[in-house]
Amino acid sequence: MTLTSGLGGQLSIDLGALARNWRALDKVSAGALTAAVVKADAYGTGIEMASKALHAAGARFFFVATPDEGMAVRAAVPDAHIFVLYGLYPGAANLYIRQNLMPVLSSMSMLEEWLDKCIERNEAYPAAFHFDTGINRLGFRLNEAAQVRERIEKLGYAPQMVMSHLACADQPSHEKNRTQLALFGSVMSQFPGIPASLANSAGLMTGRDYHFQMVRPGIALYGGRAVNGRKNPMQPVVTLHVPILQVAEGRTGESVGYGATYSLNRNSKLAVLGYGYADGFFRSLSGTNQRPGGKVFIRGKLCPVIGKISMDLTVVDVTELGPDLPNPGEGAEVLGANIGIDEQADAGGTIGYEILTSLKGRYNRIYVGDGRLPD
Repeated sequence: MTLTSGLGGQLSIDLGALARNWRALDKVSAGALTAAVVKADAYGTGIEMASKALHAAGARFFFVATPDEGMAVRAAVPDAHIFVLYGLYPGAANLYIRQNLMPVLSSMSMLEEWLDKCIERNEAYPAAFHFDTGINRLGFRLNEAAQVRERIEKLGYAPQMVMSHLACADQPSHEKNRTQLALFGSVMSQFPGIPASLANSAGLMTGRDYHFQMVRPGIALYGGRAVNGRKNPMQPVVTLHVPILQVAEGRTGESVGYGATYSLNRNSKLAVLGYGYADGFFRSLSGTNQRPGGKVFIRGKLCPVIGKISMDLTVVDVTELGPDLPNPGEGAEVLGANIGIDEQADAGGTIGYEILTSLKGRYNRIYVGDGRLPD
């Protein structure tokens, strides 16, 4: 693949694959509504385009982290139902109401501020309630459930949904999943008749006991591995090619990169890529003589990263390509059908989420498809 000069890397986002992933998860969730989590710029794929594609595929409920993200979804999908996971920012209730955003309330102070605004305007503006069942992040404490219930009963207010979040869903056999499920059931007993949501991507795949009335897939939509130890059934959504700037010779005993952490043990052919940690290729993917690093796909073969990854440059060993060496301007596949986000993540000691959400480099972005049937 030859890249257009001057555009740097080329990031292709397959909106058709994104839509197919949502539809596949929607089939698994069966009787539950399938939302779409589009926080963090839709996991690096672009929140506006991803939201439009997911809406075209059938998604009507969206989860974002911040009100700014919510406003981006609102602009892209005017009829979307949007939940803001960070909850209610102090003093920002009017913004949420104006943009028709639903805060996921997680503390008594948030609840009181939201109810005060409802009283002031004499309207029960929708919101979700988030209870912490064991991850110790955002959320009402379990012992606050009765207090929350009593407070809203006095006003005749009912939340749109009650939710929680699983800590170990990527490990389906982990005992904590069953513990959280039981604790969430105890919370729900305080809010009879209110829709519930517990499952993220991994929870959705773990079993229907976790589905309730709505599931909230995120990473799986974008092709990432949600459950450890299982084959990933999702289609890749992102493909990233970066330019090869130069192919040079290296001699036995010479070192490669900063710190001289990799020494050549043979005469080698080295390809220098216009891509580095400033583009989201983590320094932890560097290859040393003691530890292998990441890989890229060039001319039908996976080629190892050698030496430390620089801000703008990465070196890979292309000796195994023999005489079929790439030319300057040719693209090396960093992510795609031949090298997945989770493979790179494993090599860098991280997770696919971090690979995706770091795709903020100097790329020419190309969108393929729009999420509508047929793909």
